[in-house]
Amino acid sequence: MVARIVALLIMAAGILAVAGCQSVYYGTMEKVGIHKRDLMVGRVEDARDAQEEAKKQFQSALEQFASVVKVKGGDLEKKYAILNEAYQESKAKADQVHRRIASVEDVSEALFDEWEEELDQYASRTLRDDSRRKLQQTRQDYARLIKAMKKAEKKIEPVLRAFHDQVLYLKHNLNAQAISSLKDELLSIEDNVAGLVREMEASIREAEQFLQALKQEG
Repeated sequence: MVARIVALLIMAAGILAVAGCQSVYYGTMEKVGIHKRDLMVGRVEDARDAQEEAKKQFQSALEQFASVVKVKGGDLEKKYAILNEAYQESKAKADQVHRRIASVEDVSEALFDEWEEELDQYASRTLRDDSRRKLQQTRQDYARLIKAMKKAEKKIEPVLRAFHDQVLYLKHNLNAQAISSLKDELLSIEDNVAGLVREMEASIREAEQFLQALKQEG
């Protein structure tokens, strides 16, 4: 029981430390003239670029997978190495997408909290109402953006699992029959990748629209 309490206290301290570090980071950036709005723009751009890179990587991985299972003969060890490398690169790109989306969420929450708090500082009701209207619009635009990003993000895991299954199966079954059996999974993987690409492209378009609107307001 005591050990569990200690563990919970350590976990809570860690969460507070992370939150504190973020607060210090944002404060430091603001002192050098880089505000949360600027950081939000940069992180949305980074998330957009990460999705574009991931999209291309998954398309490339699919092509490599198809070439391995469709071509008869060849060095089976080499085929396994090709698929494993494609999977590892895809996983790395997927991890990058996850991190970038999380960073967008973090700075957005901080920006909206700050924006909301500062509304009370206006002496002019006209300016306060205009700022509140812009905050509401930005929140609505952001809600569409993060929904699209999350929708695309959810499509990643099924594709990664499918790639991982193929690589793992081939690792322990390095023979022509194993290669042949993987062909049955190709159509399903193609469908999954196609769905992922569609959602990523929709998310990328949403990011472009969001950035354009944010920069126009700025």
